[in-house]
Amino acid sequence: MHDDEVTTDAALVRHLLAAQFPQWASLAIEPVRADGTDNAMYRLGDALAVRLPRRPSAVEGLEREQAWLPRLAPFLPLPVPSAVAKGAPGEAYPWPWSVCRWLEGENPTPGRVSDTGGLARDLAGFIRALQAIDARAAAGQYTHGRGAPLSRWRATIDERLGWLADLDNIGTIAAAWEADAAAPAWNGAPVHLHGDMSFGNLLVREGRLSGVIDWGCMAAGDPACELQVAWSLFDPAGRAAFKAAMAVDEATWIRGRAWGLAMGVLNVSYYRTTSPSIAAHGWRAIDAALADIAAGAQTA
Repeated sequence: MHDDEVTTDAALVRHLLAAQFPQWASLAIEPVRADGTDNAMYRLGDALAVRLPRRPSAVEGLEREQAWLPRLAPFLPLPVPSAVAKGAPGEAYPWPWSVCRWLEGENPTPGRVSDTGGLARDLAGFIRALQAIDARAAAGQYTHGRGAPLSRWRATIDERLGWLADLDNIGTIAAAWEADAAAPAWNGAPVHLHGDMSFGNLLVREGRLSGVIDWGCMAAGDPACELQVAWSLFDPAGRAAFKAAMAVDEATWIRGRAWGLAMGVLNVSYYRTTSPSIAAHGWRAIDAALADIAAGAQTA
């Protein structure tokens, strides 16, 4: 998916384990098939997983997970990845890596969630618990721009819209982004953010949220960043339940929709030839946001 991506496989994982953590080197190793873009993951036995950054820009995120998740986890209502060992670069692999506890669950499928209201309330409860943790020590950490004022994203989104100039509705998408990004900016204290709150980073069991994974984009800033999932995962009923459970003001909700549009544009523009599944998820967020805007215009 990336020009600077390194190749990993089970043989590499076993080599690294044998050199650094031989107590696990004989366990079964299976690649985890997912749409993750920054890390390759391998299940290790029944209870563990190995995560390896795919490219240089992902290393900082893994190190951030290792540093921050142990501090946040005790205050969260659901499991998050817990590193049991920190791997070092080796002769066959250039970067740090992690051995984590395996978390059971499956990613929810957009449009096919059995209890959208229940999942929406579960997710809102998790996000509100995260945002209730004192974030002063992390203030200003806009990892990959997550949680930063939307004004800082204008140049990037304008560039990516240019990549999509061949689309028939690009003008509609651009106008929607401009309008939502102009919502009043966040002027409160920064809050902790997962930073990439998408359905691919959520785990569910029996239809209810059971864990939140992949914290490489964690940041501290505008709470609207976490609302992007409303447009990539939920149908209109689930989105309404999520909005009610989050209890945010209208300006924050509109900025959240701007985040949904922004992430949709980023995913479509970057992955439409290299990962059609990720591009399709981006289109879902864009289409849902445009439908919301159209519905609002009809009722205004």
